[in-house]
Amino acid sequence: MRQKKPAARDSRTARRSEERKATSRRRGLLGLAALAVVTLLAAGLVARGGHGGDGGAEAGSAGTSRTSPSPEAVHTEARGRPSASTGAGKFPKAKPSKSPETSASPGPGPKSGTGLFTTASASGGLVGHGATVRRYTVQVEGGSGISATEAARQIERVLADPRGWTANGRDSFQLVGSGPHDFEVKIATPDTVDRLCGQAGLDTHGEVNCDVGSQVIVNLKRWLTGSPEFSGPVEEYRALIINHEVGHRIGHGHETCPGAGRPAPAMMQQIYGLKGCAPNAWPYDRNGTYLGGPAVA
Repeated sequence: MRQKKPAARDSRTARRSEERKATSRRRGLLGLAALAVVTLLAAGLVARGGHGGDGGAEAGSAGTSRTSPSPEAVHTEARGRPSASTGAGKFPKAKPSKSPETSASPGPGPKSGTGLFTTASASGGLVGHGATVRRYTVQVEGGSGISATEAARQIERVLADPRGWTANGRDSFQLVGSGPHDFEVKIATPDTVDRLCGQAGLDTHGEVNCDVGSQVIVNLKRWLTGSPEFSGPVEEYRALIINHEVGHRIGHGHETCPGAGRPAPAMMQQIYGLKGCAPNAWPYDRNGTYLGGPAVA
């Protein structure tokens, strides 16, 4: 019996050795698994870091420009501040004006143009007494049938009107034909508007305007025909386009109707309906009173 004891000890020693080896193998496998997890996590972090985060290609990165369609914008600010809705089917369909027409309404103009723009050589004096001076150019697409100089003079008159934004006492404007400027007003055919605004991820459906970077991109159709919701003359609607978009540029957001029968704010998206207000293109009245309304969240 004494001769068998060494064999038993050898057997127990062998079992303990195998157990240690098995434990070592398990630890090794766990270590490899942990290393693999760490590697995958690190790779994920690197991938996220190189993706650009939420930035991407931002349309409104310059100045205060917007990146969404703005129905009253002459165009911004697409000032990268897309105004109301940009989804399909949310834009009003054309319908006859409720107001009697005294003369033939202008047509919507061509659907497409050359894609090349002519800058109006016209320039003007400083309008307003505000310390903040905003210089702008006016550009018109070839094939649109619009005179760049005539359009520039119309826009200049709007911004010089005492009912316009100069009434706030803070802002001044100046039309320039060349040289440094803060923004461009571009009048373009619907197809070109869709292309330029689409580059910023905006869907204008051939109907509305947008604001991209320093460009205020105005849809020729809106410039020529106005809006079915706006019963005033087309010249007044053009003033609304300019005042609405410039209002965004100087820091104003959208507003809504302050009460039945009262003037609709210039910062209201009047193309979507007046909600009981009267059509109005101007931010101030002739007495210098601001014609605003409740802010739209």
